[in-house]
Amino acid sequence: MKRIGILSDTHSCWDDRYAKHFADCDEIWHAGDIGDISILRRLQDIAPVRAVCGNIDHGEVRRVCPELIEFELEDVRVWMTHIGGYPGRYAPGVKKLLREGGIKLMVDGHSHILKVVPDPELGLLHVNPGAAGQQGWQRVRTLVKLTLDSSDIRDLDVITLGKLIV
Repeated sequence: MKRIGILSDTHSCWDDRYAKHFADCDEIWHAGDIGDISILRRLQDIAPVRAVCGNIDHGEVRRVCPELIEFELEDVRVWMTHIGGYPGRYAPGVKKLLREGGIKLMVDGHSHILKVVPDPELGLLHVNPGAAGQQGWQRVRTLVKLTLDSSDIRDLDVITLGKLIV
């Protein structure tokens, strides 16, 4: 059993509440638009991190984070990228990759809008944790936590960090 913290679109914004909310996590996943590499380093002080780069990432972040990662954890095939779309509106070519890979959990970011959507056709759960940072059009900053346990995805919690400060 693994407890996973998921965030995206930090845009170089550190919030001490990331550490508070992810303290009980076995892993942290960042779905891109990290911004400064220091965000990943601080997350790594909490738990091991898996991260993909996003469209605003450059320099060291782009050198250490791939655009896409696919892996298995607790018998769950996971596919993570920054821009992937969502059920019914996947980015071009994504649906085929998800089907062929036997993916059960898709994680992406980019939209800045929290979405947790099952895809009954592909038998997967899509999670976009929304945006954790201070930049963007989102009204509320969010994080997600969930549990992977012997091919079961459960105990999904949405954490609200508050309204965007503009």
